[in-house]
Amino acid sequence: MTDIVVVLRAEDAVLDFLSVLTDAHAGETRVILGDRAEILVLPAGAGADERLALLGRHVGPAANGAASPGPEVLAGLLRACGAGPGGSPGAADGPRVWTHSPADNRPGRRRLGRDTSVARAALDGTAPDGVPGDTFAPTALTARGGRGVRHAVGYSPYLQFLSDLDRPLDAARVAAKLDFVNRWCGPLLAEREAEFALGTARVPATERFFDASADERDRLFALLASLDDGAAAVEDPWEFATSPYERGRLDATAAWIGEHLDPADGPLVEVGACEGALTGRLAAAGFTVRATEPNPVFRPRLATALAGTASVTVDDADLARLAKEDAPPRAAAHLLIEMLYYDQDLALLDSLPTGLLFVSLEPEALDLRLLPWLERSATWRVAEQRVLVPPRVETVCAGRAYLSKRGSVGVLLRRAPD
Repeated sequence: MTDIVVVLRAEDAVLDFLSVLTDAHAGETRVILGDRAEILVLPAGAGADERLALLGRHVGPAANGAASPGPEVLAGLLRACGAGPGGSPGAADGPRVWTHSPADNRPGRRRLGRDTSVARAALDGTAPDGVPGDTFAPTALTARGGRGVRHAVGYSPYLQFLSDLDRPLDAARVAAKLDFVNRWCGPLLAEREAEFALGTARVPATERFFDASADERDRLFALLASLDDGAAAVEDPWEFATSPYERGRLDATAAWIGEHLDPADGPLVEVGACEGALTGRLAAAGFTVRATEPNPVFRPRLATALAGTASVTVDDADLARLAKEDAPPRAAAHLLIEMLYYDQDLALLDSLPTGLLFVSLEPEALDLRLLPWLERSATWRVAEQRVLVPPRVETVCAGRAYLSKRGSVGVLLRRAPD
């Protein structure tokens, strides 16, 4: 069988897919190097040493520019490797595609893993003479599976995966992997850039793999892309509607706000309302809410979810813009619920036109970021601090993985008198 291994950089083929490259039944193996958009052919008769040397010569220094070439380019490369129409992708003896996890903690790898799966799915439904330009529209791909693609668990320190195939390496293969790292990847062992640095956890002695449906793939990608625009790749990426932890957190947050404010006290400004999971709860309790969401993908979903709710308005203001506003009436409170994780300038809080802030964060972020800032603040005083929900371990992405949710602590801040 021909295997196709799609990786961001050459060393990845050995670090996460050595068992594929040295499988006793392996035929010709084609390695797609994503950062170069090139195909490297490992001949069927080549031994492990020869195969690893071919890859080692392509290992380069760390480069911040290493990135997925995108689904369209990958589709062309996969087709050239025989994974498109005419290559019998669904046949028992057809090419099998291996690639990174869409939940790899390294952004370049997870993007390539998702893009590869998207490209393979698109190829499965296209004519032999090319890929239509609209094949890669997100709406056209959401319902398609990544048929014939197997993902390496790779580097994922926050998730535990339910894998479909585990391959423990014997002593000889571990020795070969370590020799490859020491011979070809020396600069990466000393690299400080997290995306490319090689540490012990990135040289696994057991290589683990899983298959994923299109929905699982996209949800895994969105979950790990929570600090960038990739979080909006699917609706409800944090599973607010289905997660017992998230439902409990949202219910506790709405109840906490209701203990301190009455709807008659005035409007609330919810900063970063996402898709309206908390907004809807507050509106149901009678509050008037200005829900702000700067993300251009989340905002239409927010507006749709709250359409027809007269007590809710939606706009695109971010924290910086809100801090510049000073038009009456002042809000009864601003809500900064689980959103101060994005390196915002906390000094902006001083300029928000309100005397009351409801803030919630994970305990670690609270201790490391907010509380030290508050100790130096002449503007805000802590009126209350409470645990909204304790930590909980639960599954995500239809049970494909699980993780520890770290708990949420609410801090009520009152503006200090002038």
